Amino acid sequence: MDTDTSRSVTATAAPLARGASMPLAQQLAQRYAERIQQRLLLPGSRLPSVRECAQRHGVSPHTVVAAYDQLLAQGLLEARKQRGFFVRETPVPRAGASIATGTGRAGAWQPPGQTPKAPFDVTALIRGMFQADAHNAPGLGTLPADWLDLPMLQTAMRRVIAQSEGAEQLALQYGQPGGDARLRAALAQRLADLGIAAAPEQILSTVGATHALDLITRTLLQPGDAVLVDEPGWAIEFARLSQAGMRLLPVPRGADGPDLDAMERLIQQHSPRLYVTVSVLHNPTGNTLSLGSAHRILQLAEAADFLIVEDDTYAFMAPNHAPRLSALDGLRRTVYVSGFSKILTPAWRVGYLAASPERAARLTDAKLLQTLTTSPLLERAVALCLEQGQLRRHAERVQTRLDAARQRVVRLVLEAGCQFVTPPQGLFGWIDTGIDTERLAQRLLDEGWLTAPGLLFSASRQPGTLMRINFATAQDAGFWRLLARLRKDMLG
Repeated sequence: MDTDTSRSVTATAAPLARGASMPLAQQLAQRYAERIQQRLLLPGSRLPSVRECAQRHGVSPHTVVAAYDQLLAQGLLEARKQRGFFVRETPVPRAGASIATGTGRAGAWQPPGQTPKAPFDVTALIRGMFQADAHNAPGLGTLPADWLDLPMLQTAMRRVIAQSEGAEQLALQYGQPGGDARLRAALAQRLADLGIAAAPEQILSTVGATHALDLITRTLLQPGDAVLVDEPGWAIEFARLSQAGMRLLPVPRGADGPDLDAMERLIQQHSPRLYVTVSVLHNPTGNTLSLGSAHRILQLAEAADFLIVEDDTYAFMAPNHAPRLSALDGLRRTVYVSGFSKILTPAWRVGYLAASPERAARLTDAKLLQTLTTSPLLERAVALCLEQGQLRRHAERVQTRLDAARQRVVRLVLEAGCQFVTPPQGLFGWIDTGIDTERLAQRLLDEGWLTAPGLLFSASRQPGTLMRINFATAQDAGFWRLLARLRKDMLG
Protein backbone atom coordinates (compact mmCIF):
# COMPACT_ATOMS: atom_id res chain seq x y z
CA MET A 1 0.00 0.00 0.00
CA ASP A 2 4.84 -8.92 0.62
CA THR A 3 6.25 -7.12 -2.56
CA ASP A 4 9.53 -5.89 -4.07
CA THR A 5 9.99 -2.76 -2.00
CA SER A 6 12.67 -1.41 -4.33
CA ARG A 7 10.07 -0.86 -7.07
CA SER A 8 9.17 2.83 -7.18
CA VAL A 9 5.78 4.16 -8.13
CA THR A 10 7.55 6.43 -10.65
CA ALA A 11 7.95 3.38 -12.87
CA THR A 12 4.24 3.56 -13.63
CA ALA A 13 4.70 6.92 -15.37
CA ALA A 14 6.89 5.60 -18.24
CA PRO A 15 5.26 6.31 -21.65
CA LEU A 16 4.21 3.50 -23.96
CA ALA A 17 7.04 2.59 -26.34
CA ARG A 18 6.02 3.07 -29.95
CA GLY A 19 7.85 0.92 -32.46
CA ALA A 20 8.77 -1.64 -29.80
CA SER A 21 8.48 -5.37 -30.45
CA MET A 22 5.58 -5.53 -27.96
CA PRO A 23 2.32 -4.09 -29.42
CA LEU A 24 0.87 -0.99 -27.74
CA ALA A 25 -2.24 -2.87 -26.64
CA GLN A 26 -0.12 -5.48 -24.87
CA GLN A 27 2.01 -2.77 -23.22
CA LEU A 28 -1.11 -1.02 -21.98
CA ALA A 29 -2.63 -4.27 -20.70
CA GLN A 30 0.62 -5.12 -18.94
CA ARG A 31 0.67 -1.72 -17.23
CA TYR A 32 -2.81 -2.14 -15.80
CA ALA A 33 -2.14 -5.79 -14.91
CA GLU A 34 0.89 -4.72 -12.86
CA ARG A 35 -1.16 -2.11 -11.02
CA ILE A 36 -3.83 -4.66 -10.21
CA GLN A 37 -1.28 -7.25 -9.06
CA GLN A 38 0.60 -4.68 -6.96
CA ARG A 39 -2.76 -3.59 -5.46
CA LEU A 40 -2.41 -0.04 -6.71
CA LEU A 41 -5.83 -0.69 -8.27
CA LEU A 42 -8.15 -2.24 -5.68
CA PRO A 43 -10.91 -4.76 -6.39
CA GLY A 44 -13.97 -2.86 -7.57
CA SER A 45 -11.96 0.07 -8.97
CA ARG A 46 -13.26 1.47 -12.23
CA LEU A 47 -10.81 1.82 -15.10
CA PRO A 48 -10.92 4.90 -17.34
CA SER A 49 -13.44 4.84 -20.15
CA VAL A 50 -12.10 3.72 -23.52
CA ARG A 51 -12.08 7.31 -24.82
CA GLU A 52 -10.46 8.74 -21.69
CA CYS A 53 -7.80 6.02 -21.61
CA ALA A 54 -7.04 6.56 -25.32
CA GLN A 55 -6.59 10.31 -24.78
CA ARG A 56 -4.50 9.80 -21.65
CA HIS A 57 -2.02 7.42 -23.28
CA GLY A 58 -2.06 8.85 -26.80
CA VAL A 59 -3.39 5.71 -28.49
CA SER A 60 -6.47 4.82 -30.52
CA PRO A 61 -9.70 3.60 -28.88
CA HIS A 62 -9.16 0.33 -30.76
CA THR A 63 -5.87 -0.15 -28.89
CA VAL A 64 -7.58 0.41 -25.53
CA VAL A 65 -10.37 -2.04 -26.37
CA ALA A 66 -7.75 -4.65 -27.30
CA ALA A 67 -5.89 -4.03 -24.01
CA TYR A 68 -9.06 -4.31 -21.94
CA ASP A 69 -9.98 -7.49 -23.80
CA GLN A 70 -6.65 -9.01 -22.76
CA LEU A 71 -7.31 -8.09 -19.13
CA LEU A 72 -10.80 -9.57 -19.33
CA ALA A 73 -9.32 -12.78 -20.71
CA GLN A 74 -6.82 -12.88 -17.82
CA GLY A 75 -9.67 -12.62 -15.32
CA LEU A 76 -8.41 -9.29 -13.96
CA LEU A 77 -11.35 -7.18 -15.16
CA GLU A 78 -15.08 -7.50 -15.53
CA ALA A 79 -17.26 -5.51 -17.91
CA ARG A 80 -20.45 -4.05 -16.46
CA LYS A 81 -23.12 -3.13 -18.97
CA GLN A 82 -23.39 0.61 -19.58
CA ARG A 83 -21.00 1.25 -16.66
CA GLY A 84 -17.53 0.35 -17.93
CA PHE A 85 -14.65 -1.87 -16.88
CA PHE A 86 -13.88 -2.70 -13.25
CA VAL A 87 -11.17 -4.62 -11.41
CA ARG A 88 -12.70 -7.98 -10.59
CA GLU A 89 -14.21 -8.06 -7.10
CA THR A 90 -13.81 -10.79 -4.51
CA PRO A 91 -17.03 -12.80 -3.91
CA VAL A 92 -19.80 -10.90 -2.12
CA PRO A 93 -22.25 -12.29 0.48
CA ARG A 94 -25.31 -14.18 -0.70
CA ALA A 95 -28.13 -11.86 -1.72
CA GLY A 96 -30.38 -13.22 1.03
CA ALA A 97 -27.83 -13.00 3.83
CA SER A 98 -28.38 -10.48 6.61
CA ILE A 99 -25.18 -8.80 7.70
CA ALA A 100 -27.00 -7.11 10.56
CA THR A 101 -27.81 -10.46 12.14
CA GLY A 102 -24.47 -12.07 11.49
CA THR A 103 -25.57 -14.53 8.81
CA GLY A 104 -23.65 -14.75 5.57
CA ARG A 105 -20.20 -13.29 5.16
CA ALA A 106 -19.16 -10.42 7.41
CA GLY A 107 -18.48 -6.94 6.08
CA ALA A 108 -19.62 -3.33 6.35
CA TRP A 109 -23.20 -2.67 7.38
CA GLN A 110 -25.44 -1.73 4.45
CA PRO A 111 -28.84 -0.04 4.53
CA PRO A 112 -31.77 -2.45 4.03
CA GLY A 113 -32.37 -3.37 0.40
CA GLN A 114 -28.82 -2.60 -0.76
CA THR A 115 -26.47 -5.28 -2.04
CA PRO A 116 -23.48 -5.63 0.30
CA LYS A 117 -20.14 -4.71 -1.20
CA ALA A 118 -17.20 -7.06 -1.17
CA PRO A 119 -15.16 -6.89 2.04
CA PHE A 120 -11.78 -5.22 1.87
CA ASP A 121 -8.83 -7.31 0.71
CA VAL A 122 -6.26 -6.86 3.49
CA THR A 123 -3.23 -7.20 1.23
CA ALA A 124 -4.78 -4.86 -1.31
CA LEU A 125 -4.72 -2.11 1.29
CA ILE A 126 -1.22 -2.78 2.59
CA ARG A 127 0.89 -3.38 -0.48
CA GLY A 128 0.83 0.23 -1.66
CA MET A 129 2.97 1.51 1.18
CA PHE A 130 5.73 -0.89 0.12
CA GLN A 131 5.55 0.53 -3.41
CA ALA A 132 5.82 4.16 -2.46
CA ASP A 133 8.74 6.52 -2.74
CA ALA A 134 8.07 9.19 -0.12
CA HIS A 135 9.07 11.88 -2.61
CA ASN A 136 6.27 10.74 -4.94
CA ALA A 137 3.62 9.81 -2.37
CA PRO A 138 1.51 12.70 -1.01
CA GLY A 139 -0.82 10.01 0.38
CA LEU A 140 1.86 8.13 2.34
CA GLY A 141 0.88 6.93 5.82
CA THR A 142 4.21 7.48 7.58
CA LEU A 143 6.89 10.11 8.00
CA PRO A 144 9.54 10.15 5.25
CA ALA A 145 12.76 8.35 6.20
CA ASP A 146 14.84 11.54 6.29
CA TRP A 147 12.63 12.86 9.11
CA LEU A 148 13.62 9.96 11.38
CA ASP A 149 16.69 9.81 13.63
CA LEU A 150 18.89 6.95 12.44
CA PRO A 151 21.86 7.83 14.74
CA MET A 152 19.54 7.61 17.76
CA LEU A 153 18.42 4.14 16.69
CA GLN A 154 21.98 2.98 16.03
CA THR A 155 23.21 4.27 19.38
CA ALA A 156 20.34 2.65 21.27
CA MET A 157 20.95 -0.73 19.67
CA ARG A 158 24.72 -0.59 20.33
CA ARG A 159 24.08 0.20 23.97
CA VAL A 160 21.63 -2.67 24.32
CA ILE A 161 24.16 -5.16 22.99
CA ALA A 162 27.31 -3.75 24.57
CA GLN A 163 26.29 -2.18 27.86
CA SER A 164 23.05 -3.64 29.17
CA GLU A 165 23.06 -6.08 32.01
CA GLY A 166 21.97 -9.47 30.72
CA ALA A 167 22.71 -8.50 27.09
CA GLU A 168 23.50 -12.13 26.29
CA GLN A 169 20.08 -13.19 27.56
CA LEU A 170 18.39 -10.47 25.49
CA ALA A 171 20.21 -11.54 22.34
CA LEU A 172 20.08 -15.32 22.65
CA GLN A 173 16.87 -16.24 24.50
CA TYR A 174 13.13 -15.71 24.32
CA GLY A 175 11.83 -12.50 25.78
CA GLN A 176 9.35 -12.26 28.64
CA PRO A 177 5.72 -13.05 27.74
CA GLY A 178 4.48 -9.59 28.63
CA GLY A 179 7.44 -7.85 27.06
CA ASP A 180 10.74 -6.42 28.27
CA ALA A 181 10.41 -5.30 31.91
CA ARG A 182 12.29 -2.04 31.36
CA LEU A 183 10.12 -1.18 28.38
CA ARG A 184 6.93 -1.79 30.35
CA ALA A 185 8.21 0.35 33.21
CA ALA A 186 9.08 3.15 30.78
CA LEU A 187 5.68 2.82 29.13
CA ALA A 188 3.92 3.04 32.50
CA GLN A 189 5.63 6.41 32.99
CA ARG A 190 4.77 7.47 29.45
CA LEU A 191 1.11 6.62 30.04
CA ALA A 192 1.13 8.52 33.33
CA ASP A 193 2.23 11.60 31.35
CA LEU A 194 -0.94 11.14 29.27
CA GLY A 195 -3.10 10.81 32.39
CA ILE A 196 -3.52 7.04 32.03
CA ALA A 197 -2.79 5.06 35.22
CA ALA A 198 -1.42 1.61 34.29
CA ALA A 199 1.02 -0.58 36.22
CA PRO A 200 3.71 -2.36 34.17
CA GLU A 201 1.76 -5.61 34.68
CA GLN A 202 -1.18 -4.08 32.79
CA ILE A 203 0.99 -3.38 29.73
CA LEU A 204 1.67 -5.93 26.99
CA SER A 205 4.20 -5.44 24.20
CA THR A 206 3.22 -6.47 20.67
CA VAL A 207 4.65 -6.65 17.15
CA GLY A 208 3.43 -3.19 16.29
CA ALA A 209 0.06 -1.60 17.07
CA THR A 210 -1.69 -3.69 14.39
CA HIS A 211 -0.73 -6.87 16.25
CA ALA A 212 -2.22 -5.38 19.42
CA LEU A 213 -5.49 -4.65 17.62
CA ASP A 214 -5.58 -8.16 16.20
CA LEU A 215 -4.94 -9.72 19.61
CA ILE A 216 -7.86 -7.79 21.04
CA THR A 217 -10.19 -8.79 18.22
CA ARG A 218 -9.35 -12.50 18.30
CA THR A 219 -9.34 -12.73 22.11
CA LEU A 220 -12.32 -10.62 23.12
CA LEU A 221 -14.68 -11.07 20.16
CA GLN A 222 -16.35 -13.85 18.20
CA PRO A 223 -16.99 -14.00 14.43
CA GLY A 224 -20.28 -12.30 13.68
CA ASP A 225 -19.96 -9.72 16.48
CA ALA A 226 -20.85 -6.15 15.54
CA VAL A 227 -18.07 -3.55 15.81
CA LEU A 228 -18.50 0.22 15.63
CA VAL A 229 -15.86 1.95 13.48
CA ASP A 230 -15.25 5.53 12.43
CA GLU A 231 -16.29 6.55 8.90
CA PRO A 232 -13.95 7.64 7.43
CA GLY A 233 -11.42 5.49 9.21
CA TRP A 234 -8.34 3.33 8.91
CA ALA A 235 -8.73 1.10 5.87
CA ILE A 236 -6.47 -1.68 7.16
CA GLU A 237 -8.52 -1.90 10.35
CA PHE A 238 -11.69 -2.34 8.29
CA ALA A 239 -9.96 -5.07 6.31
CA ARG A 240 -8.60 -6.81 9.40
CA LEU A 241 -11.96 -6.83 11.18
CA SER A 242 -13.80 -8.03 8.08
CA GLN A 243 -11.31 -10.85 7.57
CA ALA A 244 -11.85 -11.90 11.20
CA GLY A 245 -15.58 -12.20 10.51
CA MET A 246 -16.83 -9.08 12.30
CA ARG A 247 -19.79 -6.94 11.20
CA LEU A 248 -18.71 -3.34 10.68
CA LEU A 249 -21.01 -0.53 11.81
CA PRO A 250 -19.64 2.73 10.32
CA VAL A 251 -20.24 5.86 12.42
CA PRO A 252 -19.80 9.20 10.60
CA ARG A 253 -16.81 11.07 12.00
CA GLY A 254 -16.77 14.87 12.23
CA ALA A 255 -14.43 17.53 13.56
CA ASP A 256 -15.34 16.84 17.23
CA GLY A 257 -15.62 13.06 16.97
CA PRO A 258 -18.28 10.55 15.92
CA ASP A 259 -21.88 11.47 15.15
CA LEU A 260 -23.30 10.53 18.55
CA ASP A 261 -26.93 10.34 17.36
CA ALA A 262 -25.93 7.93 14.57
CA MET A 263 -23.86 5.93 17.04
CA GLU A 264 -26.79 5.64 19.44
CA ARG A 265 -29.08 4.40 16.66
CA LEU A 266 -26.57 1.75 15.60
CA ILE A 267 -26.15 0.65 19.21
CA GLN A 268 -29.90 0.22 19.61
CA GLN A 269 -30.23 -1.71 16.34
CA HIS A 270 -27.15 -3.95 16.43
CA SER A 271 -25.89 -4.29 20.05
CA PRO A 272 -22.17 -3.90 19.22
CA ARG A 273 -19.49 -5.58 21.32
CA LEU A 274 -16.71 -3.11 20.50
CA TYR A 275 -15.93 0.39 19.27
CA VAL A 276 -12.53 0.92 17.62
CA THR A 277 -11.47 4.55 17.31
CA VAL A 278 -8.53 6.89 16.93
CA SER A 279 -9.45 9.59 19.41
CA VAL A 280 -6.39 11.85 18.95
CA LEU A 281 -5.20 13.00 15.49
CA HIS A 282 -7.64 10.70 13.75
CA ASN A 283 -6.63 9.01 10.51
CA PRO A 284 -7.52 10.34 7.93
CA THR A 285 -9.20 13.55 9.14
CA GLY A 286 -6.54 14.68 11.63
CA ASN A 287 -9.18 15.74 14.16
CA THR A 288 -9.20 15.09 17.90
CA LEU A 289 -12.13 14.01 20.04
CA SER A 290 -13.71 16.80 22.08
CA LEU A 291 -14.01 16.33 25.83
CA GLY A 292 -17.80 16.41 25.66
CA SER A 293 -17.89 13.73 22.96
CA ALA A 294 -15.47 11.58 24.95
CA HIS A 295 -17.71 11.65 28.03
CA ARG A 296 -20.82 10.82 25.97
CA ILE A 297 -19.09 7.87 24.24
CA LEU A 298 -18.16 6.42 27.62
CA GLN A 299 -21.74 6.83 28.83
CA LEU A 300 -23.05 4.99 25.75
CA ALA A 301 -20.50 2.20 26.25
CA GLU A 302 -21.49 1.81 29.89
CA ALA A 303 -25.21 1.71 29.11
CA ALA A 304 -24.86 -0.74 26.20
CA ASP A 305 -22.04 -2.78 27.74
CA PHE A 306 -19.47 -2.64 24.95
CA LEU A 307 -15.68 -2.23 25.02
CA ILE A 308 -13.74 0.68 23.52
CA VAL A 309 -10.38 0.17 21.82
CA GLU A 310 -8.50 3.45 21.67
CA ASP A 311 -5.80 3.47 18.98
CA ASP A 312 -3.37 6.26 19.86
CA THR A 313 -0.86 5.58 17.09
CA TYR A 314 -0.08 9.28 16.59
CA ALA A 315 0.40 10.04 20.29
CA PHE A 316 3.89 11.50 19.91
CA MET A 317 2.60 14.07 17.41
CA ALA A 318 -0.15 15.28 19.75
CA PRO A 319 -0.23 17.19 23.05
CA ASN A 320 -0.16 15.04 26.18
CA HIS A 321 -3.26 16.82 27.49
CA ALA A 322 -5.46 15.87 24.49
CA PRO A 323 -8.64 14.06 25.68
CA ARG A 324 -8.06 10.32 25.78
CA LEU A 325 -10.86 7.92 26.55
CA SER A 326 -8.52 5.62 28.49
CA ALA A 327 -7.52 8.46 30.80
CA LEU A 328 -11.15 9.39 31.51
CA ASP A 329 -12.22 5.77 31.94
CA GLY A 330 -9.22 4.43 33.87
CA LEU A 331 -9.02 1.36 31.58
CA ARG A 332 -12.26 -0.01 33.01
CA ARG A 333 -14.07 -0.25 29.69
CA THR A 334 -11.21 0.80 27.44
CA VAL A 335 -8.10 -0.83 26.02
CA TYR A 336 -5.34 1.54 25.00
CA VAL A 337 -3.17 0.75 21.95
CA SER A 338 -0.12 2.54 20.61
CA GLY A 339 3.26 1.96 19.02
CA PHE A 340 6.41 3.55 17.65
CA SER A 341 6.29 3.02 13.89
CA LYS A 342 4.95 6.51 13.15
CA ILE A 343 7.54 8.38 15.20
CA LEU A 344 10.56 6.11 15.64
CA THR A 345 10.78 3.80 12.63
CA PRO A 346 8.39 1.43 10.83
CA ALA A 347 11.23 -1.13 10.76
CA TRP A 348 11.18 -1.70 14.53
CA ARG A 349 7.85 -3.44 14.98
CA VAL A 350 7.28 -2.47 18.60
CA GLY A 351 3.77 -1.72 19.80
CA TYR A 352 1.87 -2.17 23.05
CA LEU A 353 -1.50 -2.18 24.73
CA ALA A 354 -2.68 -1.31 28.23
CA ALA A 355 -5.77 -2.86 29.78
CA SER A 356 -7.36 -3.86 33.05
CA PRO A 357 -5.41 -6.58 34.93
CA GLU A 358 -7.90 -9.30 33.92
CA ARG A 359 -7.89 -8.37 30.23
CA ALA A 360 -4.12 -7.92 30.20
CA ALA A 361 -3.72 -11.48 31.51
CA ARG A 362 -6.06 -12.90 28.86
CA LEU A 363 -4.30 -10.98 26.10
CA THR A 364 -0.87 -12.13 27.32
CA ASP A 365 -2.02 -15.76 27.04
CA ALA A 366 -3.27 -15.08 23.53
CA LYS A 367 0.05 -13.47 22.59
CA LEU A 368 1.92 -16.57 23.76
CA LEU A 369 -0.19 -18.71 21.43
CA GLN A 370 0.29 -16.36 18.48
CA THR A 371 3.94 -15.29 18.67
CA LEU A 372 5.40 -16.79 21.89
CA THR A 373 7.20 -13.54 22.67
CA THR A 374 8.33 -10.34 20.97
CA SER A 375 11.87 -9.07 20.30
CA PRO A 376 13.62 -8.27 23.60
CA LEU A 377 16.46 -6.49 21.78
CA LEU A 378 14.19 -4.03 20.00
CA GLU A 379 12.07 -3.52 23.10
CA ARG A 380 15.08 -2.73 25.26
CA ALA A 381 16.34 -0.29 22.60
CA VAL A 382 12.98 1.51 22.64
CA ALA A 383 13.11 1.52 26.46
CA LEU A 384 16.49 3.29 26.34
CA CYS A 385 15.14 5.91 23.92
CA LEU A 386 12.26 6.56 26.33
CA GLU A 387 14.30 6.49 29.54
CA GLN A 388 16.95 8.91 28.34
CA GLY A 389 14.52 11.42 26.82
CA GLN A 390 15.86 10.96 23.30
CA LEU A 391 12.49 9.94 21.91
CA ARG A 392 10.77 12.92 23.51
CA ARG A 393 13.32 15.34 22.02
CA HIS A 394 13.05 13.66 18.62
CA ALA A 395 9.25 13.95 18.76
CA GLU A 396 9.54 17.65 19.56
CA ARG A 397 11.76 18.17 16.51
CA VAL A 398 9.31 16.27 14.33
CA GLN A 399 6.39 18.36 15.61
CA THR A 400 8.25 21.59 14.83
CA ARG A 401 9.11 20.40 11.33
CA LEU A 402 5.57 19.14 10.79
CA ASP A 403 4.08 22.48 11.84
CA ALA A 404 6.15 24.22 9.14
CA ALA A 405 5.24 21.62 6.51
CA ARG A 406 1.57 21.91 7.39
CA GLN A 407 1.58 25.67 6.90
CA ARG A 408 3.17 25.28 3.47
CA VAL A 409 0.80 22.53 2.35
CA VAL A 410 -2.30 24.37 3.55
CA ARG A 411 -1.37 27.24 1.23
CA LEU A 412 -0.72 24.86 -1.69
CA VAL A 413 -4.03 23.05 -1.14
CA LEU A 414 -6.03 26.26 -1.24
CA GLU A 415 -4.14 27.55 -4.28
CA ALA A 416 -5.00 24.30 -6.10
CA GLY A 417 -8.72 24.98 -5.55
CA CYS A 418 -9.25 22.36 -2.83
CA GLN A 419 -10.70 22.81 0.65
CA PHE A 420 -10.09 21.24 4.05
CA VAL A 421 -13.03 19.26 5.41
CA THR A 422 -11.70 19.45 8.98
CA PRO A 423 -9.13 21.85 10.48
CA PRO A 424 -5.60 20.76 9.47
CA GLN A 425 -3.80 19.11 12.40
CA GLY A 426 -1.17 16.44 12.93
CA LEU A 427 0.26 14.39 10.07
CA PHE A 428 -2.79 14.15 7.79
CA GLY A 429 -5.10 16.54 6.01
CA TRP A 430 -8.59 15.56 4.78
CA ILE A 431 -9.38 17.61 1.72
CA ASP A 432 -12.23 18.01 -0.73
CA THR A 433 -10.99 18.19 -4.31
CA GLY A 434 -14.44 18.69 -5.87
CA ILE A 435 -13.87 15.76 -8.27
CA ASP A 436 -13.97 11.96 -8.11
CA THR A 437 -10.72 11.12 -6.31
CA GLU A 438 -10.76 7.49 -7.47
CA ARG A 439 -10.44 8.75 -11.07
CA LEU A 440 -8.05 11.49 -9.99
CA ALA A 441 -5.79 8.96 -8.25
CA GLN A 442 -5.40 7.05 -11.52
CA ARG A 443 -4.58 10.21 -13.46
CA LEU A 444 -1.97 11.14 -10.86
CA LEU A 445 -0.56 7.61 -10.86
CA ASP A 446 0.00 7.95 -14.61
CA GLU A 447 2.19 10.94 -13.75
CA GLY A 448 4.08 9.03 -11.05
CA TRP A 449 2.27 10.24 -7.90
CA LEU A 450 0.74 7.85 -5.37
CA THR A 451 -2.24 9.34 -3.52
CA ALA A 452 -4.87 8.16 -1.03
CA PRO A 453 -8.42 8.66 -2.39
CA GLY A 454 -11.32 8.75 0.03
CA LEU A 455 -12.57 5.34 -1.09
CA LEU A 456 -9.70 3.76 0.88
CA PHE A 457 -11.09 5.17 4.13
CA SER A 458 -14.74 4.23 3.64
CA ALA A 459 -15.97 1.13 5.43
CA SER A 460 -18.90 1.00 2.99
CA ARG A 461 -16.62 1.50 -0.03
CA GLN A 462 -18.22 4.77 -1.11
CA PRO A 463 -16.38 6.83 -3.76
CA GLY A 464 -16.38 10.60 -3.52
CA THR A 465 -14.41 13.81 -3.80
CA LEU A 466 -12.31 13.49 -0.62
CA MET A 467 -8.63 12.62 -0.33
CA ARG A 468 -6.07 12.19 2.47
CA ILE A 469 -2.74 13.97 2.23
CA ASN A 470 0.40 13.63 4.32
CA PHE A 471 1.71 17.08 5.23
CA ALA A 472 5.30 15.81 5.38
CA THR A 473 5.26 14.28 1.88
CA ALA A 474 2.89 16.67 0.06
CA GLN A 475 5.13 19.75 -0.02
CA ASP A 476 6.08 19.58 -3.70
CA ALA A 477 4.46 22.56 -5.44
CA GLY A 478 4.73 20.70 -8.75
CA PHE A 479 2.32 18.06 -7.47
CA TRP A 480 -0.28 20.67 -6.59
CA ARG A 481 0.10 22.44 -9.96
CA LEU A 482 -0.49 19.08 -11.65
CA LEU A 483 -3.51 18.38 -9.43
CA ALA A 484 -4.95 21.81 -10.22
CA ARG A 485 -4.51 21.17 -13.96
CA LEU A 486 -6.11 17.73 -13.78
CA ARG A 487 -8.90 19.08 -11.61
CA LYS A 488 -9.67 21.78 -14.17
CA ASP A 489 -9.60 19.22 -16.98
CA MET A 490 -11.91 16.81 -15.15
CA LEU A 491 -14.36 19.56 -14.21
CA GLY A 492 -14.56 20.43 -17.91
